[in-house]
Amino acid sequence: MALTLFNTLGRELQVFESLFPGRVGFYGCGPTVYNYAHIGNLRAYALHDILVKTLTRRGYEVTYVMNITDVGHLSGDNDSGQDKMVKSAEERGKEVLEIADFYTRAFFNDTERLNIQRPTVVCKATDHIEDMINLIKKIEARGFTYFTGGNLYFDISRFPSYGDLALLRMEELRAGVRTGLDANKRNPQDFVLWFTKSKFENQALVWDSPWGRGYPGWHIECSAMSMKYLGDQFDIHAGGIDHIPIHHTNEIAQSEAATGKHPWVRYWLHNEFLVMDKGKMSKSSEGGGLTLQSLVDSGYDPLDYRYFLLSGHYRSQLQFSFEALDGARNARRSLLDRVRALADKTGIVPVLEEKTDGEEAGGYGKADAYLEAFDAALDEDLSTPKALAGLWTLLRDGEIPPKAVLTGALVMDRVLGLGLAKEAAGVWNRGEDLDFNREIEGLVGERWEAKKNKDFVKADEIRDALKKRGILLEDGPAGTLWRRG
Repeated sequence: MALTLFNTLGRELQVFESLFPGRVGFYGCGPTVYNYAHIGNLRAYALHDILVKTLTRRGYEVTYVMNITDVGHLSGDNDSGQDKMVKSAEERGKEVLEIADFYTRAFFNDTERLNIQRPTVVCKATDHIEDMINLIKKIEARGFTYFTGGNLYFDISRFPSYGDLALLRMEELRAGVRTGLDANKRNPQDFVLWFTKSKFENQALVWDSPWGRGYPGWHIECSAMSMKYLGDQFDIHAGGIDHIPIHHTNEIAQSEAATGKHPWVRYWLHNEFLVMDKGKMSKSSEGGGLTLQSLVDSGYDPLDYRYFLLSGHYRSQLQFSFEALDGARNARRSLLDRVRALADKTGIVPVLEEKTDGEEAGGYGKADAYLEAFDAALDEDLSTPKALAGLWTLLRDGEIPPKAVLTGALVMDRVLGLGLAKEAAGVWNRGEDLDFNREIEGLVGERWEAKKNKDFVKADEIRDALKKRGILLEDGPAGTLWRRG
């Protein structure tokens, strides 16, 4: 079965085909690091993680690029309001880059606790100003800009397909009026590519440019950084649905204006909101929104929240409540109980670091059918609710040998990321066995490195040495498993 994704550009399910065989270029909109990420923000990054791990399981080499916005994101996406970074720095009595560094580290601490894989490339806006200036020059040279009031604007009237992503009609856009309309704009939806000091007299971070000393607009950052690392065209761009009408629409316009290539991005994925009783959660809401740490302080494991997120499809609004989170916690605890029992019964210890790229499960009889169904669920636009259901059905099937059940569950958890392999390993890491297990796992890890480096002589030597000590290895779809012979 082919992987199908719901492409916002066209509003339909489409079979995924990468630009280059075996390779995927993926850009996911990252955080603006002016505050802690709230749990609603983190839903997007859980989607990105499932997407990357699903593609990897299918054998693709994925280059995942994420931006860190540390300048230029105004409180209004339509070029209104104050720079979020500057506002946060002023409120806390800190320098802007101090704020950015602190909240960037906090963000990645949260994603690590959620078993979200770190992107291939993490790029800060302030490290790529020259790239943005060069891209703006291309847009200007192709006649899509005008300069007035000290700022350089993108003229949407020069780009006929503006609004296609958001299903906005040009005549409606021309008639539209926004709160806080910039009098310098020819059209209400025109947007700033480069601000000069005319916008704010005391902007903290400014750079020299052909249009005056100033700073970039938020939208140009993502275009410049994604194209720097992924090229003028790439496969997938993802973010929250709130990015559709302005941010992602503007990204498309300026990128395709600069390169003349269409489409700039082939597949657009957008996750729905996490909603509370009073509506969408946001950092600007009372209390700044719930954070992952606030859930931990209330007695939840971060992976309980991951389970909760996976229980809903990314394109459906997900209603958050502590009752629902309790249900997720109880379900995940039951999963861990079953995995512990299987690990204890089989004597299998998974080596967590190892991956068997491209290997599929096989030879486990009926368990293979569950893995095929699991993959089919992910192929249906990343249906994590169906994938979770498949994991549960496998674990409850008493007709399959325990070893096959455990192996299948660990394969599934490579995508789901619920900590099952760690739990299985923990069964053996008890008391007097702890040092012994660490030594064995270290040797198995060395063997994996040797295999990865094609040093098969060393790999065989380690296997033989372990066998003499009564340790038997089995390479399989869940990694290398070892047991006492």
